Amino acid sequence: MISAKSGALALVCGMALCVAAGAWAADASMDGMAMPAAHRSVQHYVVPTVDLVRADGRKVALRHEIDDGRPVVMNFVFTSCTTICPMASQLFERFQQALGTRAGSVHLVSISIDPEQDTPARLRAYAKKYHAARGWDYYTGSTEAVETVERAFNAFNGDKMSHRPLTLMRAAPGRPWVRLDGFATPATLISESRRWSIGPGLARAVR
Repeated sequence: MISAKSGALALVCGMALCVAAGAWAADASMDGMAMPAAHRSVQHYVVPTVDLVRADGRKVALRHEIDDGRPVVMNFVFTSCTTICPMASQLFERFQQALGTRAGSVHLVSISIDPEQDTPARLRAYAKKYHAARGWDYYTGSTEAVETVERAFNAFNGDKMSHRPLTLMRAAPGRPWVRLDGFATPATLISESRRWSIGPGLARAVR
């Protein structure tokens, strides 16, 4: 039986999600871009053993960052991108807003595919632009390291100008990845997150 408190929280989250999804769609429409539905598939990927540089300037092992026990939602962006990346970043922004106070329990990971230009300082400025809160981290690194990550997740398209919209989600270390090729929506991410076997606190947040 759903308590009045849980019902109220679900209603608030639902309303927030509707507003977020509507705003995101409006932003995309203003950009004049078509939004074909994202294609969902389930994949098994091995996180590569590489070091990246987080936006705070700290060198970190990607596997340690991703396998810290939290659900992961990941994408690939670059700060000078004016088409796909703003939409992908708006998607993460809306999703994190919908999670509310539980946002830190889900790890959002954005990896730059333009490491030569995207310094930690530049990533920090970009993160601020999209109101990235605790739980959303940006990463850069060497060209070789970034390409290794892209190839590990079948996301390498030759160069940044061939970038395609992609969102990857995983409930926990050792679990398969949900791959969303195309323009996902906040509602899609919320729906996927409901499938996670997670604690009651986060479960309330994603209802």
